[in-house]
Amino acid sequence: ARLYFQKDQPVNAQDAVESIRGAVPSEIRDDLDFLRAQIHMANGRFAEAARILRDVQDAKGLKGFATYNLGIALIKDGKELEGRQYLDRTGQIVGNDELTLAIKDKANLVLGFKLFKEKDFEGAKLVLDRVRMNGPFSNRALLASGWADASQERFERALVPWSALVTREVTDAPVQEAMLTVPYAYGKLKVNSKAAVMYGGALEKFDTEVDKLEASTRSILEGHFLRALVREELKQDADWVVKLRELPQTPETYYLLDLMASHDFQESLKNYLDLEQLRRRLEVWERDLDAFEEIIGQRRAYYQPLLPAIDREFRRLDSQMRLRLEQRDRIGKRLKAMLVVPRPDYLATAGERVIGERIALLERKLTAGGAAVPGEVEARIKRLRGVLHWHIYTQYDSRFTEAYKHLRDLNREVDLLKRQYTAFVRTRQAATQSYEGYDDVIRRQRSLIGKAREEVGERMARQGQMLETMAVNELTARRELLAEFQTKARFAMADSYDRAARAKTRESVDK
Repeated sequence: ARLYFQKDQPVNAQDAVESIRGAVPSEIRDDLDFLRAQIHMANGRFAEAARILRDVQDAKGLKGFATYNLGIALIKDGKELEGRQYLDRTGQIVGNDELTLAIKDKANLVLGFKLFKEKDFEGAKLVLDRVRMNGPFSNRALLASGWADASQERFERALVPWSALVTREVTDAPVQEAMLTVPYAYGKLKVNSKAAVMYGGALEKFDTEVDKLEASTRSILEGHFLRALVREELKQDADWVVKLRELPQTPETYYLLDLMASHDFQESLKNYLDLEQLRRRLEVWERDLDAFEEIIGQRRAYYQPLLPAIDREFRRLDSQMRLRLEQRDRIGKRLKAMLVVPRPDYLATAGERVIGERIALLERKLTAGGAAVPGEVEARIKRLRGVLHWHIYTQYDSRFTEAYKHLRDLNREVDLLKRQYTAFVRTRQAATQSYEGYDDVIRRQRSLIGKAREEVGERMARQGQMLETMAVNELTARRELLAEFQTKARFAMADSYDRAARAKTRESVDK
Protein backbone atom coordinates (compact mmCIF):
# COMPACT_ATOMS: atom_id res chain seq x y z
CA ALA A 1 0.00 0.00 0.00
CA ARG A 2 2.82 2.40 0.83
CA LEU A 3 4.61 1.66 -2.42
CA TYR A 4 1.46 2.27 -4.46
CA PHE A 5 0.83 5.49 -2.54
CA GLN A 6 4.39 6.70 -3.14
CA LYS A 7 4.04 5.88 -6.84
CA ASP A 8 0.88 8.02 -7.03
CA GLN A 9 -1.42 5.05 -7.57
CA PRO A 10 -4.08 5.79 -4.91
CA VAL A 11 -6.66 3.30 -6.20
CA ASN A 12 -4.20 0.41 -6.04
CA ALA A 13 -3.04 1.66 -2.64
CA GLN A 14 -6.66 1.65 -1.44
CA ASP A 15 -7.13 -1.94 -2.60
CA ALA A 16 -3.91 -3.02 -0.91
CA VAL A 17 -4.59 -1.35 2.43
CA GLU A 18 -8.15 -2.69 2.56
CA SER A 19 -6.85 -6.24 2.05
CA ILE A 20 -5.06 -6.13 5.42
CA ARG A 21 -6.72 -8.61 7.78
CA GLY A 22 -6.28 -9.79 11.34
CA ALA A 23 -4.67 -8.14 14.34
CA VAL A 24 -2.20 -5.40 13.48
CA PRO A 25 0.94 -5.31 15.67
CA SER A 26 0.88 -2.38 18.06
CA GLU A 27 4.24 -1.05 16.88
CA ILE A 28 2.90 -0.34 13.38
CA ARG A 29 -0.76 0.32 14.15
CA ASP A 30 -0.48 4.13 14.20
CA ASP A 31 1.65 4.19 11.04
CA LEU A 32 -0.90 2.00 9.27
CA ASP A 33 -3.79 4.24 10.33
CA PHE A 34 -1.92 7.33 9.16
CA LEU A 35 -1.14 5.69 5.81
CA ARG A 36 -4.77 4.64 5.49
CA ALA A 37 -5.85 8.25 6.09
CA GLN A 38 -3.39 9.56 3.49
CA ILE A 39 -4.72 7.07 0.94
CA HIS A 40 -8.30 8.13 1.72
CA MET A 41 -7.31 11.76 1.11
CA ALA A 42 -5.63 10.86 -2.17
CA ASN A 43 -8.88 9.21 -3.27
CA GLY A 44 -11.02 12.18 -2.17
CA ARG A 45 -12.51 10.42 0.87
CA PHE A 46 -11.80 13.29 3.25
CA ALA A 47 -14.47 12.51 5.87
CA GLU A 48 -13.10 8.98 6.39
CA ALA A 49 -9.56 10.34 6.51
CA ALA A 50 -10.55 12.92 9.14
CA ARG A 51 -12.19 10.24 11.28
CA ILE A 52 -8.98 8.19 11.31
CA LEU A 53 -6.70 11.19 11.87
CA ARG A 54 -8.65 12.28 14.94
CA ASP A 55 -7.64 9.01 16.60
CA VAL A 56 -3.92 9.27 15.80
CA GLN A 57 -3.33 13.00 16.26
CA ASP A 58 -1.48 12.39 19.53
CA ALA A 59 0.39 9.28 18.37
CA LYS A 60 4.13 9.15 18.94
CA GLY A 61 6.08 9.82 15.77
CA LEU A 62 3.15 11.57 14.06
CA LYS A 63 3.40 14.81 16.00
CA GLY A 64 2.26 17.64 13.76
CA PHE A 65 1.75 15.45 10.71
CA ALA A 66 -1.56 14.00 11.89
CA THR A 67 -3.02 17.38 12.90
CA TYR A 68 -1.80 19.04 9.69
CA ASN A 69 -3.40 16.37 7.51
CA LEU A 70 -6.51 16.47 9.70
CA GLY A 71 -6.78 20.20 9.09
CA ILE A 72 -6.42 19.76 5.33
CA ALA A 73 -8.94 16.88 5.29
CA LEU A 74 -11.51 18.93 7.22
CA ILE A 75 -11.09 21.93 4.91
CA LYS A 76 -11.45 19.68 1.85
CA ASP A 77 -14.55 18.18 3.46
CA GLY A 78 -16.11 21.63 3.78
CA LYS A 79 -15.40 22.12 7.49
CA GLU A 80 -13.28 25.21 6.93
CA LEU A 81 -13.34 26.67 10.45
CA GLU A 82 -12.48 23.42 12.23
CA GLY A 83 -9.79 22.66 9.67
CA ARG A 84 -8.14 26.03 10.24
CA GLN A 85 -8.14 25.42 13.96
CA TYR A 86 -6.11 22.25 13.44
CA LEU A 87 -3.72 24.06 11.09
CA ASP A 88 -3.31 26.78 13.71
CA ARG A 89 -2.70 24.13 16.35
CA THR A 90 -0.08 22.49 14.15
CA GLY A 91 1.60 25.85 13.59
CA GLN A 92 2.16 26.24 17.32
CA ILE A 93 3.38 22.77 18.30
CA VAL A 94 6.58 22.49 20.31
CA GLY A 95 9.42 20.40 18.92
CA ASN A 96 13.10 20.47 18.04
CA ASP A 97 13.51 17.87 15.32
CA GLU A 98 13.70 19.09 11.74
CA LEU A 99 10.62 17.22 10.49
CA THR A 100 8.39 18.63 13.23
CA LEU A 101 9.67 22.15 12.61
CA ALA A 102 9.13 21.75 8.86
CA ILE A 103 5.50 20.61 9.19
CA LYS A 104 4.95 23.43 11.68
CA ASP A 105 6.24 25.96 9.13
CA LYS A 106 4.15 24.43 6.36
CA ALA A 107 0.98 24.65 8.44
CA ASN A 108 1.64 28.32 9.19
CA LEU A 109 2.35 29.03 5.52
CA VAL A 110 -0.84 27.33 4.31
CA LEU A 111 -2.98 29.04 6.95
CA GLY A 112 -1.30 32.39 6.31
CA PHE A 113 -1.97 32.19 2.57
CA LYS A 114 -5.63 31.36 3.24
CA LEU A 115 -6.03 34.35 5.52
CA PHE A 116 -4.22 36.59 3.03
CA LYS A 117 -6.52 35.54 0.19
CA GLU A 118 -9.48 36.42 2.38
CA LYS A 119 -7.91 39.85 3.00
CA ASP A 120 -7.40 39.15 6.69
CA PHE A 121 -4.00 40.77 6.40
CA GLU A 122 -3.43 41.23 10.12
CA GLY A 123 -4.23 37.60 10.87
CA ALA A 124 -2.10 36.45 7.93
CA LYS A 125 0.81 38.57 9.19
CA LEU A 126 0.66 37.01 12.66
CA VAL A 127 0.60 33.47 11.28
CA LEU A 128 3.26 34.00 8.60
CA ASP A 129 5.67 35.54 11.11
CA ARG A 130 5.65 32.22 12.99
CA VAL A 131 7.55 30.58 10.11
CA ARG A 132 11.26 30.12 10.85
CA MET A 133 13.72 32.45 9.15
CA ASN A 134 15.98 29.56 8.11
CA GLY A 135 13.43 26.92 7.14
CA PRO A 136 12.52 25.65 3.66
CA PHE A 137 9.37 27.82 3.59
CA SER A 138 10.98 31.00 4.92
CA ASN A 139 11.33 32.82 1.57
CA ARG A 140 7.67 32.43 0.67
CA ALA A 141 6.64 33.40 4.20
CA LEU A 142 8.80 36.56 4.17
CA LEU A 143 7.37 37.62 0.82
CA ALA A 144 3.78 37.04 1.93
CA SER A 145 4.41 38.74 5.28
CA GLY A 146 5.64 41.83 3.49
CA TRP A 147 2.59 41.84 1.24
CA ALA A 148 0.35 41.55 4.29
CA ASP A 149 1.86 44.81 5.58
CA ALA A 150 1.86 46.46 2.16
CA SER A 151 -1.79 45.61 1.67
CA GLN A 152 -2.48 47.71 4.77
CA GLU A 153 -0.36 50.60 3.44
CA ARG A 154 2.33 49.84 6.05
CA PHE A 155 5.24 50.00 3.63
CA GLU A 156 7.91 50.73 6.21
CA ARG A 157 6.98 47.53 8.05
CA ALA A 158 6.78 45.67 4.74
CA LEU A 159 10.40 46.62 4.06
CA VAL A 160 11.57 44.59 7.07
CA PRO A 161 10.82 41.07 5.71
CA TRP A 162 11.41 42.14 2.10
CA SER A 163 14.84 43.62 2.86
CA ALA A 164 15.80 40.39 4.64
CA LEU A 165 14.53 38.37 1.70
CA VAL A 166 16.30 40.35 -1.03
CA THR A 167 19.74 39.39 0.34
CA ARG A 168 19.14 35.67 -0.21
CA GLU A 169 19.87 33.35 -3.14
CA VAL A 170 18.86 35.28 -6.24
CA THR A 171 17.64 32.21 -8.12
CA ASP A 172 14.68 31.75 -5.78
CA ALA A 173 11.42 33.16 -7.19
CA PRO A 174 10.34 34.96 -3.96
CA VAL A 175 13.77 36.62 -3.79
CA GLN A 176 13.44 37.82 -7.37
CA GLU A 177 9.99 39.20 -6.64
CA ALA A 178 11.38 40.91 -3.54
CA MET A 179 13.84 42.76 -5.80
CA LEU A 180 10.76 44.50 -7.20
CA THR A 181 8.75 44.82 -4.00
CA VAL A 182 11.53 46.60 -2.06
CA PRO A 183 11.83 49.51 -4.55
CA TYR A 184 8.04 49.42 -4.87
CA ALA A 185 7.80 50.09 -1.12
CA TYR A 186 10.38 52.88 -1.37
CA GLY A 187 8.37 54.38 -4.19
CA LYS A 188 5.26 54.32 -2.03
CA LEU A 189 7.29 56.06 0.66
CA LYS A 190 8.20 58.79 -1.89
CA VAL A 191 11.88 57.76 -1.94
CA ASN A 192 11.78 57.66 -5.72
CA SER A 193 15.47 58.11 -6.41
CA LYS A 194 16.40 55.09 -4.29
CA ALA A 195 13.55 53.14 -5.83
CA ALA A 196 14.84 53.95 -9.32
CA VAL A 197 18.38 52.86 -8.43
CA MET A 198 17.11 49.60 -6.89
CA TYR A 199 14.94 48.90 -9.92
CA GLY A 200 18.05 49.36 -12.05
CA GLY A 201 20.02 46.97 -9.85
CA ALA A 202 17.21 44.44 -10.03
CA LEU A 203 17.10 44.76 -13.80
CA GLU A 204 20.84 44.02 -14.04
CA LYS A 205 20.45 40.94 -11.87
CA PHE A 206 17.47 39.80 -13.90
CA ASP A 207 19.51 40.14 -17.10
CA THR A 208 22.27 38.04 -15.53
CA GLU A 209 19.82 35.39 -14.41
CA VAL A 210 18.19 35.28 -17.85
CA ASP A 211 21.61 34.60 -19.37
CA LYS A 212 22.14 31.83 -16.80
CA LEU A 213 18.78 30.30 -17.62
CA GLU A 214 19.49 30.34 -21.33
CA ALA A 215 22.91 28.78 -20.73
CA SER A 216 21.32 26.19 -18.45
CA THR A 217 18.75 25.31 -21.10
CA ARG A 218 21.51 24.84 -23.68
CA SER A 219 23.45 22.73 -21.20
CA ILE A 220 20.44 20.48 -20.66
CA LEU A 221 19.81 20.10 -24.39
CA GLU A 222 23.49 19.17 -24.88
CA GLY A 223 23.11 16.30 -22.40
CA HIS A 224 25.24 17.67 -19.56
CA PHE A 225 22.35 17.57 -17.11
CA LEU A 226 21.72 13.84 -17.55
CA ARG A 227 25.42 13.03 -17.38
CA ALA A 228 25.68 14.97 -14.13
CA LEU A 229 22.68 13.18 -12.63
CA VAL A 230 24.36 9.76 -12.88
CA ARG A 231 27.70 10.76 -11.36
CA GLU A 232 28.32 8.42 -8.45
CA GLU A 233 30.37 10.83 -6.32
CA LEU A 234 27.48 13.27 -6.12
CA LYS A 235 25.11 10.70 -4.66
CA GLN A 236 27.33 10.26 -1.62
CA ASP A 237 26.36 13.79 -0.53
CA ALA A 238 22.95 14.57 0.98
CA ASP A 239 22.97 17.90 -0.93
CA TRP A 240 23.98 16.29 -4.22
CA VAL A 241 21.31 18.20 -6.15
CA VAL A 242 22.84 21.52 -5.09
CA LYS A 243 26.35 20.16 -5.73
CA LEU A 244 25.44 19.81 -9.39
CA ARG A 245 25.90 23.55 -9.84
CA GLU A 246 29.58 23.21 -8.86
CA LEU A 247 30.27 21.01 -11.87
CA PRO A 248 31.30 22.57 -15.19
CA GLN A 249 28.61 22.76 -17.87
CA THR A 250 25.74 21.85 -15.56
CA PRO A 251 22.48 23.79 -15.18
CA GLU A 252 21.87 26.33 -12.47
CA THR A 253 20.17 23.72 -10.33
CA TYR A 254 18.85 26.16 -7.75
CA TYR A 255 16.23 26.95 -10.37
CA LEU A 256 15.38 23.25 -10.43
CA LEU A 257 15.31 22.50 -6.71
CA ASP A 258 11.53 22.59 -6.42
CA LEU A 259 11.16 20.52 -9.57
CA MET A 260 13.76 17.96 -8.49
CA ALA A 261 12.13 17.63 -5.09
CA SER A 262 8.74 16.91 -6.67
CA HIS A 263 7.28 13.40 -6.65
CA ASP A 264 6.96 13.14 -10.44
CA PHE A 265 10.56 14.16 -11.06
CA GLN A 266 11.88 11.87 -8.32
CA GLU A 267 10.00 8.89 -9.76
CA SER A 268 11.26 9.67 -13.26
CA LEU A 269 14.78 10.18 -11.95
CA LYS A 270 14.64 6.89 -10.03
CA ASN A 271 13.59 5.07 -13.20
CA TYR A 272 16.40 6.74 -15.14
CA LEU A 273 19.01 5.86 -12.51
CA ASP A 274 17.75 2.27 -12.43
CA LEU A 275 18.16 2.09 -16.20
CA GLU A 276 21.64 3.60 -15.93
CA GLN A 277 22.58 0.99 -13.34
CA LEU A 278 21.23 -1.74 -15.61
CA ARG A 279 23.14 -0.30 -18.58
CA ARG A 280 26.39 -0.42 -16.59
CA ARG A 281 25.64 -3.95 -15.45
CA LEU A 282 25.10 -5.06 -19.05
CA GLU A 283 28.42 -3.46 -20.02
CA VAL A 284 30.14 -5.40 -17.24
CA TRP A 285 28.49 -8.63 -18.40
CA GLU A 286 29.63 -8.00 -21.97
CA ARG A 287 33.20 -7.42 -20.78
CA ASP A 288 32.92 -10.60 -18.73
CA LEU A 289 32.06 -12.52 -21.90
CA ASP A 290 35.21 -11.11 -23.53
CA ALA A 291 37.20 -12.29 -20.52
CA PHE A 292 35.58 -15.73 -20.70
CA GLU A 293 36.48 -16.03 -24.38
CA GLU A 294 40.07 -15.06 -23.62
CA ILE A 295 40.30 -17.65 -20.82
CA ILE A 296 38.82 -20.34 -23.07
CA GLY A 297 41.27 -19.45 -25.83
CA GLN A 298 44.20 -19.73 -23.43
CA ARG A 299 42.97 -23.10 -22.20
CA ARG A 300 42.58 -24.38 -25.75
CA ALA A 301 46.09 -23.17 -26.66
CA TYR A 302 47.52 -24.92 -23.59
CA TYR A 303 45.69 -28.27 -23.69
CA GLN A 304 45.32 -29.04 -27.37
CA PRO A 305 49.08 -29.62 -28.04
CA LEU A 306 49.41 -31.78 -24.90
CA LEU A 307 46.37 -34.01 -25.07
CA PRO A 308 47.30 -36.25 -28.07
CA ALA A 309 50.52 -37.49 -26.42
CA ILE A 310 48.75 -37.84 -23.07
CA ASP A 311 45.96 -39.85 -24.69
CA ARG A 312 48.46 -42.24 -26.38
CA GLU A 313 50.29 -42.90 -23.13
CA PHE A 314 46.98 -43.31 -21.33
CA ARG A 315 45.79 -45.93 -23.84
CA ARG A 316 49.03 -47.90 -23.41
CA LEU A 317 48.80 -47.83 -19.62
CA ASP A 318 45.09 -48.58 -19.78
CA SER A 319 45.69 -51.82 -21.72
CA GLN A 320 48.35 -52.89 -19.21
CA MET A 321 46.02 -52.10 -16.33
CA ARG A 322 43.21 -54.16 -17.85
CA LEU A 323 45.61 -57.14 -18.27
CA ARG A 324 46.71 -56.92 -14.65
CA LEU A 325 43.11 -56.70 -13.49
CA GLU A 326 42.25 -59.85 -15.43
CA GLN A 327 45.22 -61.62 -13.83
CA ARG A 328 44.10 -60.45 -10.39
CA ASP A 329 40.60 -61.75 -11.02
CA ARG A 330 41.92 -65.17 -12.08
CA ILE A 331 44.08 -65.43 -8.97
CA GLY A 332 41.14 -64.44 -6.79
CA LYS A 333 38.92 -67.11 -8.38
CA ARG A 334 41.60 -69.78 -7.93
CA LEU A 335 42.13 -68.96 -4.27
CA LYS A 336 38.37 -69.00 -3.69
CA ALA A 337 38.13 -72.43 -5.37
CA MET A 338 41.04 -73.72 -3.26
CA LEU A 339 38.98 -73.13 -0.14
CA VAL A 340 36.81 -76.04 -1.32
CA VAL A 341 39.39 -78.16 -3.18
CA PRO A 342 42.95 -77.59 -1.91
CA ARG A 343 45.59 -77.38 -4.63
CA PRO A 344 49.05 -77.23 -3.00
CA ASP A 345 50.74 -77.40 -6.40
CA TYR A 346 49.21 -73.99 -7.27
CA LEU A 347 51.24 -72.47 -4.43
CA ALA A 348 54.62 -74.01 -5.33
CA THR A 349 57.44 -71.53 -5.51
CA ALA A 350 59.29 -70.79 -8.71
CA GLY A 351 62.32 -72.71 -7.41
CA GLU A 352 60.18 -75.69 -6.54
CA ARG A 353 58.62 -75.65 -10.00
CA VAL A 354 62.09 -75.60 -11.58
CA ILE A 355 63.21 -78.51 -9.43
CA GLY A 356 60.05 -80.47 -10.30
CA GLU A 357 60.64 -79.88 -14.02
CA ARG A 358 64.29 -80.95 -13.73
CA ILE A 359 63.27 -84.17 -11.93
CA ALA A 360 60.72 -84.90 -14.65
CA LEU A 361 63.36 -84.19 -17.34
CA LEU A 362 65.77 -86.57 -15.61
CA GLU A 363 63.12 -89.30 -15.55
CA ARG A 364 62.44 -88.88 -19.27
CA LYS A 365 66.11 -89.15 -20.08
CA LEU A 366 66.56 -92.25 -17.97
CA THR A 367 63.60 -94.02 -19.57
CA ALA A 368 64.43 -92.93 -23.11
CA GLY A 369 64.98 -95.85 -25.44
CA GLY A 370 63.18 -98.28 -23.14
CA ALA A 371 66.18 -98.86 -20.90
CA ALA A 372 65.54 -100.00 -17.33
CA VAL A 373 66.26 -97.48 -14.59
CA PRO A 374 68.65 -98.79 -11.98
CA GLY A 375 66.89 -99.35 -8.66
CA GLU A 376 69.25 -97.15 -6.71
CA VAL A 377 68.75 -94.25 -9.12
CA GLU A 378 64.96 -94.66 -9.14
CA ALA A 379 64.95 -94.65 -5.33
CA ARG A 380 66.96 -91.43 -5.25
CA ILE A 381 64.60 -89.76 -7.76
CA LYS A 382 61.57 -90.77 -5.71
CA ARG A 383 63.22 -89.44 -2.60
CA LEU A 384 63.89 -86.10 -4.28
CA ARG A 385 60.28 -85.91 -5.48
CA GLY A 386 59.07 -86.86 -2.02
CA VAL A 387 61.15 -84.12 -0.40
CA LEU A 388 59.77 -81.60 -2.94
CA HIS A 389 56.17 -82.68 -2.33
CA TRP A 390 56.79 -82.64 1.43
CA HIS A 391 57.77 -78.97 1.32
CA ILE A 392 54.85 -78.05 -0.94
CA TYR A 393 52.19 -79.88 1.08
CA THR A 394 53.46 -79.09 4.57
CA GLN A 395 53.72 -75.33 3.79
CA TYR A 396 50.38 -75.18 1.98
CA ASP A 397 48.39 -73.61 4.83
CA SER A 398 50.93 -70.87 5.52
CA ARG A 399 51.38 -70.24 1.82
CA PHE A 400 47.59 -70.10 1.31
CA THR A 401 47.25 -67.57 4.15
CA GLU A 402 50.10 -65.48 2.78
CA ALA A 403 48.58 -65.61 -0.71
CA TYR A 404 45.28 -64.26 0.63
CA LYS A 405 47.17 -61.50 2.43
CA HIS A 406 48.98 -60.59 -0.76
CA LEU A 407 45.65 -60.62 -2.60
CA ARG A 408 44.19 -58.16 -0.10
CA ASP A 409 47.26 -55.95 -0.49
CA LEU A 410 46.86 -56.20 -4.23
CA ASN A 411 43.18 -55.26 -3.97
CA ARG A 412 44.10 -52.11 -2.05
CA GLU A 413 46.55 -51.16 -4.74
CA VAL A 414 43.93 -51.92 -7.39
CA ASP A 415 41.40 -49.72 -5.58
CA LEU A 416 43.95 -46.91 -5.49
CA LEU A 417 44.68 -47.51 -9.16
CA LYS A 418 40.96 -47.33 -9.99
CA ARG A 419 40.59 -44.06 -8.08
CA GLN A 420 43.55 -42.62 -9.92
CA TYR A 421 42.09 -43.90 -13.17
CA THR A 422 38.71 -42.29 -12.44
CA ALA A 423 40.39 -39.05 -11.36
CA PHE A 424 42.42 -38.98 -14.55
CA VAL A 425 39.31 -39.60 -16.67
CA ARG A 426 37.49 -36.76 -14.93
CA THR A 427 40.50 -34.48 -15.25
CA ARG A 428 40.85 -35.41 -18.90
CA GLN A 429 37.18 -34.67 -19.53
CA ALA A 430 37.41 -31.43 -17.56
CA ALA A 431 40.40 -30.37 -19.62
CA THR A 432 38.39 -30.78 -22.80
CA GLN A 433 35.21 -29.36 -21.34
CA SER A 434 37.09 -26.30 -20.09
CA TYR A 435 37.33 -24.96 -23.65
CA GLU A 436 34.79 -26.91 -25.73
CA GLY A 437 31.04 -26.25 -26.00
CA TYR A 438 31.12 -22.61 -24.88
CA ASP A 439 31.06 -20.85 -28.22
CA ASP A 440 27.32 -21.24 -28.83
CA VAL A 441 26.45 -20.34 -25.23
CA ILE A 442 28.58 -17.20 -25.30
CA ARG A 443 27.19 -16.26 -28.69
CA ARG A 444 23.61 -16.58 -27.39
CA GLN A 445 24.37 -14.63 -24.24
CA ARG A 446 26.12 -11.91 -26.22
CA SER A 447 23.08 -11.66 -28.46
CA LEU A 448 20.73 -11.42 -25.46
CA ILE A 449 22.91 -8.79 -23.81
CA GLY A 450 23.10 -6.84 -27.06
CA LYS A 451 19.32 -6.82 -27.40
CA ALA A 452 18.92 -5.85 -23.76
CA ARG A 453 21.40 -2.99 -24.20
CA GLU A 454 19.46 -1.73 -27.20
CA GLU A 455 16.19 -1.83 -25.27
CA VAL A 456 17.75 -0.17 -22.22
CA GLY A 457 19.28 2.48 -24.46
CA GLU A 458 15.90 3.23 -26.04
CA ARG A 459 14.18 3.39 -22.66
CA MET A 460 16.95 5.58 -21.23
CA ALA A 461 16.63 7.93 -24.17
CA ARG A 462 12.88 8.27 -23.62
CA GLN A 463 13.23 8.63 -19.86
CA GLY A 464 16.12 11.07 -20.23
CA GLN A 465 14.16 13.13 -22.71
CA MET A 466 11.30 13.24 -20.22
CA LEU A 467 13.64 14.52 -17.49
CA GLU A 468 15.19 17.05 -19.83
CA THR A 469 11.76 18.22 -20.95
CA MET A 470 10.65 18.67 -17.35
CA ALA A 471 13.82 20.63 -16.55
CA VAL A 472 13.60 22.76 -19.70
CA ASN A 473 9.93 23.51 -19.05
CA GLU A 474 10.78 24.57 -15.51
CA LEU A 475 13.59 26.82 -16.73
CA THR A 476 11.35 28.20 -19.47
CA ALA A 477 8.68 29.07 -16.91
CA ARG A 478 11.28 30.79 -14.76
CA ARG A 479 12.63 32.55 -17.85
CA GLU A 480 9.15 33.84 -18.66
CA LEU A 481 8.68 34.98 -15.06
CA LEU A 482 11.99 36.84 -15.21
CA ALA A 483 10.97 38.39 -18.52
CA GLU A 484 7.82 39.64 -16.82
CA PHE A 485 9.91 40.97 -13.93
CA GLN A 486 12.25 42.67 -16.43
CA THR A 487 9.34 44.43 -18.09
CA LYS A 488 7.95 45.57 -14.76
CA ALA A 489 11.39 46.70 -13.60
CA ARG A 490 11.96 48.78 -16.75
CA PHE A 491 8.63 50.56 -16.52
CA ALA A 492 8.93 51.00 -12.76
CA MET A 493 12.48 52.32 -13.07
CA ALA A 494 11.42 54.84 -15.73
CA ASP A 495 8.42 55.85 -13.65
CA SER A 496 10.58 56.24 -10.54
CA TYR A 497 13.09 58.41 -12.41
CA ASP A 498 10.20 60.53 -13.70
CA ARG A 499 8.76 60.87 -10.22
CA ALA A 500 12.17 61.71 -8.80
CA ALA A 501 12.74 64.29 -11.55
CA ARG A 502 9.30 65.87 -11.02
CA ALA A 503 9.85 65.96 -7.29
CA LYS A 504 13.20 67.65 -7.79
CA THR A 505 11.62 70.15 -10.18
CA ARG A 506 8.86 70.97 -7.70
CA GLU A 507 11.45 71.37 -5.00
CA SER A 508 13.42 73.80 -7.18
CA VAL A 509 10.26 75.76 -8.02
CA ASP A 510 9.31 75.95 -4.37
CA LYS A 511 12.74 77.29 -3.52
